[in-house]
Amino acid sequence: MNFFDFSYPLANGQSYDFSQLKGKVVLIVNTASKCGFTPQYKGLEALWQAHKDKGLVILGFPCDQFAHQEPGDESDIMAFCEINFGVTFPLFKKVNVNGKDAIELYKFLKKQDKALIKTIPWNFTKFLVGKDGKLIARFAPNTEPEALEKDILNALA
Repeated sequence: MNFFDFSYPLANGQSYDFSQLKGKVVLIVNTASKCGFTPQYKGLEALWQAHKDKGLVILGFPCDQFAHQEPGDESDIMAFCEINFGVTFPLFKKVNVNGKDAIELYKFLKKQDKALIKTIPWNFTKFLVGKDGKLIARFAPNTEPEALEKDILNALA
């Protein structure tokens, strides 16, 4: 299985087929609405607005595995993100990123990652995937979205 074989339901229930991401640079983030890093939504949206026309796609995967920081349902999550941060990039149904119930996408990303620690440590861990569907880099939760711009621009070039 490769990156472009995945498909997941968006928060609104529609299916999102990753085959449409061929030739795009993709930033995947596990998100939460009640986390200290939640203000990163603003930076993620700014990256999305600045570079979506150049081929950047940002995908948000709400996750409630870390200190119950994403307690709401999908409609609550979408409303919170839109009202508080103007989020327009795709948000998915809530997922697990660690453990036996982790979605296959996160198992795939962690397998491609060369880091010694294969678990996701917290919300707002970021994975940058290249146009070829291969992992370029993984970024820690405390890495602000603005700090990713150089890597994103290099990947888009």
